[in-house]
Amino acid sequence: MTDFPWLSVLIAVPIVGAIVVQALPRRANPAAPKQIALGVSLLTLVLTLVMTSAYKTDGGMQFTEQHEWIKTFGAHYALGVDGIGLSLVLLTVILTPVVLLASWNDGDNGRWSPNAFFAWMLAMEGLAVGVFAATDVFLFYVLFEATLIPIYFLVGGYGGPQRARAAVKFLLFSLAGGLVMLASVIGLYVESAQHQGGRADGGATYLVSELAKIDFGTDVGRWLFVGFFIAFAVKAPMFPVHTWLPDTTQNATPGTSVLLVSVLDKIGTFGMVRFCLELFPEASKWATPVVVTLAVISIIYGALMAIGSDNIPRLIGYTSVSHFGFIVLGIFVMNSQGLSGANLYMFNHGLSTAALFLVTGFLISRRGSALISDFGGVEKVAPVLAGLFLVAGLSSLSLPGLSPFVSEFLVIVGTFSHSEVAAAFAVSGIVLAAIYILLMYQRTMTGPTRAEVAGMRDLGTREVVALAPVLLLILVLGFFPKPLLSVINPSVDHTMSQVGKQDPAPTVADKTPEGAHE
Repeated sequence: MTDFPWLSVLIAVPIVGAIVVQALPRRANPAAPKQIALGVSLLTLVLTLVMTSAYKTDGGMQFTEQHEWIKTFGAHYALGVDGIGLSLVLLTVILTPVVLLASWNDGDNGRWSPNAFFAWMLAMEGLAVGVFAATDVFLFYVLFEATLIPIYFLVGGYGGPQRARAAVKFLLFSLAGGLVMLASVIGLYVESAQHQGGRADGGATYLVSELAKIDFGTDVGRWLFVGFFIAFAVKAPMFPVHTWLPDTTQNATPGTSVLLVSVLDKIGTFGMVRFCLELFPEASKWATPVVVTLAVISIIYGALMAIGSDNIPRLIGYTSVSHFGFIVLGIFVMNSQGLSGANLYMFNHGLSTAALFLVTGFLISRRGSALISDFGGVEKVAPVLAGLFLVAGLSSLSLPGLSPFVSEFLVIVGTFSHSEVAAAFAVSGIVLAAIYILLMYQRTMTGPTRAEVAGMRDLGTREVVALAPVLLLILVLGFFPKPLLSVINPSVDHTMSQVGKQDPAPTVADKTPEGAHE
């Protein structure tokens, strides 16, 4: 079963499905593209679950495939997943059918046909699985850049009034980061050809397993690290290269924002673990003080900007800047609690942010406005919508009993072991999160019912069904995160050994009375 090319199939099925959906006649049966896209995404989910059932939690790469691709570059078509990659593949295939069902009518009023809308979403799914499974740096880079295409067309073709500007800004920031990373990718080619970690014939290699054996030296390793880190910081996004995200979420459809923030942006933090830490451990330790500082700034800055935002999707975009600060903080405190928390946070943030984007998307479509100040008293006319909004919001602020709490707790514990000062500042982000979520709920859902929302209808069956799997996972993982942690933790231990870091030994104060030793 492990010899079957599972990962290639998981990449191919959505991409082939996207081609089929785009090729369908546009007027013969308007529902056909939606139904086929949903069916393809559910098939991908089932295949992933079957593959996952064969995964062994030993921390190593599994379901590996390796074929020579571009011999001159030493590039391979190489795939494989450990626990970290598998959790993000699962997140991708879980959220895609949810988004497709929730976005059933969002492609009808765009610049292009609904066929293209659903085709781009399927293409995004296939490319994202490829990025999380790539074990060759050159293949990763190609897929990393290719993921920009679906989001660009989804935002530019189906977004809000400022969609063209938001799509171009997203593309320019992402391409700039990718260009910097390309310099490091080229540098890896040159350096690997000069070390014994390259191919047996003395040529270069882009295989992560081989590159991890190379000591790049202090100066070269640090320059290569910087190139990768800048690209991942833009993608994540982190302060101060975050400004494209609020503009994009403000103008994208809710489903597009879910694919962008919950899936695509995880490539940045995933890359920090897979490439920055594992390939450049010395440089990662060298950069830790600066990265931790930027992460703490992202936490506080994103939360404060969210508090001051009146536009709901823009507010959620800023909350993600804050949440990604926690994820990066957990990665670079370099202990098992922080790194486990960060990887768990990637999955749980994907769920909570997806729920928040989708339920607020339903709210905005009913009112015709995304401004918080245009709402009030919605809970009296749409109690189901208000209730699910509350659960999604409480998840985003990491309420105990909901899945993000475990992640945030582990990151904070790991940060305290690394730096009490950084942890103290990071904790303030928890308080600020409660402010921006509860204020948003209070201003939109409670109080007198405004005349403009008096006739608002509650959520329909399709909308509740779309949200139900995400909210159920948030509740289950909030009380029982062990299944996911048992997959992630062995891979975290492997990464820690690759970095050469060990958890600090606990210190116990000697409380023996003075003179008792005599």
